[in-house]
Amino acid sequence: MLDFLFATLAGILAGMAGSLGLGGGGVLLLYLTIFAGVPQIKAQGVNLIFFIPCAVIAVIKHLKSGLIEKKLVLEFALIGLLGAVGGFLAANLMGGELLQKIFGGFLILIGITAFKKKKPEAKKG
Repeated sequence: MLDFLFATLAGILAGMAGSLGLGGGGVLLLYLTIFAGVPQIKAQGVNLIFFIPCAVIAVIKHLKSGLIEKKLVLEFALIGLLGAVGGFLAANLMGGELLQKIFGGFLILIGITAFKKKKPEAKKG
């Protein structure tokens, strides 16, 4: 029962973070690999499936708000698709242990960058 509550909380947090553009996948991957004991490569697969409904809802909302430049969508979608295929192939070649180290290093790098980022100065009015 407690496992179900933790999984539900992780899913809600990941969904909220993802809808805010904060990388909900990071929350989900951390939960799955650290607390649920899911191998990294499988956790990434779950994360991709989790992302699909979140992305569809976000695209619909952004289209209605006029925030998507439709001319750029096809170009970036094709580039993103190539990146996804390349990343999938690279992840399968690396194996789980190396993939975990790279992902951990990436999270540390993002954290350091976030702490070093200067706050924008307030505009004088």
